[in-house]
Amino acid sequence: MNRKKIVVLTGAGISAESGIATFRDADGLWEGHDVMEVASPEGWRKNPALVLDFYNQRRKNAHTAEPNPGHLALAELKKNTRLLLLLLHKT
Repeated sequence: MNRKKIVVLTGAGISAESGIATFRDADGLWEGHDVMEVASPEGWRKNPALVLDFYNQRRKNAHTAEPNPGHLALAELKKNTRLLLLLLHKT
């Protein structure tokens, strides 16, 4: 089989259908949190418990989420390619 190489560029939106909040949507993560308080070295120094809680909640949500058709399509694509490079853009 002649398996091809492929690059996929995606972002947080691919997981939104699975119930994982994105950062910038109207009801996204940054609506309830100041970026500097939970995603910076200064925020960590000021309140590590808040930063840990923020990321622990993200991990908990990711752990209970189910793959959506986009995730399944990427998994199927991986089966049929020699190399799949998946790039996530999270700005």
